Amino acid sequence: MRIAVTGSIATDHLMTFPGRFADQLVADQLHTVSLSFLVDALDVRRGGVAANICFGMGQLGTGPILVGAAGADFDEYRAWLDRHGVDTASVRISETLHTARFVCTTDADHNQIGSFYTGAMSEARLIELKTVADRVGGLDLVLIGADDPEAMLRHTEECRSRKIPFAADFSQQIARMGGDEIRNLLEGATYLFSNEYEKGLIESKTGWSDAEILAKVGHRVTTLGANGVRIEAVGQDPVEVGVPEEKAKVEPTGVGDAFRAGFLSGLSWGVSHERAAQIGCMLATLVIETTGTQEYELHRAQFMERFTKQYGHEAAEEVRSRLP
Repeated sequence: MRIAVTGSIATDHLMTFPGRFADQLVADQLHTVSLSFLVDALDVRRGGVAANICFGMGQLGTGPILVGAAGADFDEYRAWLDRHGVDTASVRISETLHTARFVCTTDADHNQIGSFYTGAMSEARLIELKTVADRVGGLDLVLIGADDPEAMLRHTEECRSRKIPFAADFSQQIARMGGDEIRNLLEGATYLFSNEYEKGLIESKTGWSDAEILAKVGHRVTTLGANGVRIEAVGQDPVEVGVPEEKAKVEPTGVGDAFRAGFLSGLSWGVSHERAAQIGCMLATLVIETTGTQEYELHRAQFMERFTKQYGHEAAEEVRSRLP
C-alpha cells in the first residue's frame, strides 16, 4: 500500500533561559520592549507533522512518501529521513526560502517566547499529487496534514478529482481555519483524525453535529490522550483501544504524529482498524518516553514484549510477522 503524507517539514530551535521573563519586564515600558536573553542551552530538533509521521512509518518499514516543501538547508534532514526508510524524492526544495522553523526560549517558570517562520512551507501549494503518483506508480491513500492552508485545500481537491482516498488531519491549522474551510477539507475523507479537543472545535466551527460529521467521512479516529483512541463509523460499533503503560512521561510533543504513523502502517499491512490503533498507541508510548519527536528507537524485541503485555498474544502474532 503506497501512502503519501503531506504536511509541514520544520526544525525546532529550543533555548533555555535560567531566569524569569517577568523579572525583565518594566511595567510602564511594555509599549517599547527591547530585550535580549543570554541562554544556557540550545536544542535543535527535527520536526514538522509530515516528517514526524513519515519517520515513524519508516521505523515500521512501511516506506512512506513525504510530500512537502523545504529549503536548500534540508540536505542534512533529508539524509536523516532517507536513512530511516522515508521516500523524500517528492519534497519540493525552495530556491529562495529556508525550511520552516520554530524558535522558542523557555524560562525557569516554563513560560515561553517563540516565533514560527513559515518559510518554504508556503510553496507546498505548488506541489501536484499527480506528479507524485506517477513517480511511485499510484497512491492508495494520502494523509493531508497541517501545512500551508492553500496546499491543504489543493491536495484535498486533487484527491477528490483523481479519486484518491484521503485522510483529513487538520492538527495545528484548525485554530486559523473557518467553518467553510473545515467543511471542505473533511467531506468525503476516508479517515478524519483529531484529538478530543479538536473534535469539539471541528463540530463548533462547522456547525455540524458528531453524527452529521460521521456521515460525511468513512471513519472518525479520535485520540483520547491517556485513555487511548476511539474509532467510529456509521452503522458500526465504536472501537476503543487503550494505551500501554509508559515507563516515564518525558515529553508529549509528537505523540499524535507517532500514533498516526503506527495506524497508517497498520493500514499498509492490511490489519484491522483495532490492530492498527494498537500499533499506533504502542509507537506513541515510545515517543512520550523520549525528548524529541524523532529521537526514539524501535527495538523489535522490546516493542513486541510490551505490545504483547498490553494487547495479548493473538494481537502480537499478527503484528510480529510484519514488523521489520
